[in-house]
Amino acid sequence: MSIPMTIREYLRACDIDYEELKHPREVSTSRLAEQSHITGDQLAKAVMLHCDSGYRVAVLPSTCDADLESLARLFNENVELASEEEIKRRFSDCDPGATTPVGQAYGLQVYVDDMLRYQSDIYFDAGDHETLLHMSGTEFERLMGDSPHGQFSRHH
Repeated sequence: MSIPMTIREYLRACDIDYEELKHPREVSTSRLAEQSHITGDQLAKAVMLHCDSGYRVAVLPSTCDADLESLARLFNENVELASEEEIKRRFSDCDPGATTPVGQAYGLQVYVDDMLRYQSDIYFDAGDHETLLHMSGTEFERLMGDSPHGQFSRHH
């Protein structure tokens, strides 16, 4: 599978400068970062959340876990991880388990962890299990635009 059209079109519409890096189908982000010679703090992952008011996406470094209590305080509502079924329904053109940080393309509010905000380069899953998208930290900031941010990750 290649990058889902939803993501490709959204990046084009936002005029984001990025490159595609093909990689062998790997499940573990840590192995992927190691193979691609990327630090885990530069590899962003997306976690879909089920909140009282609907779904949201939290984007954080691959080396961290989302702190649901911090997110609940940030949103001022109950927060839990979305189920596989909910993720598949929302990201219907992505491979299962390849949730992308570009949640805006799917009509979701995205929240960015502060640890990603000052990286010189950012890499993330393109929605399939074979492509990483790479862009400068500046382009990532532009892509995330008005997305709220905060500190809600903790190292595993």
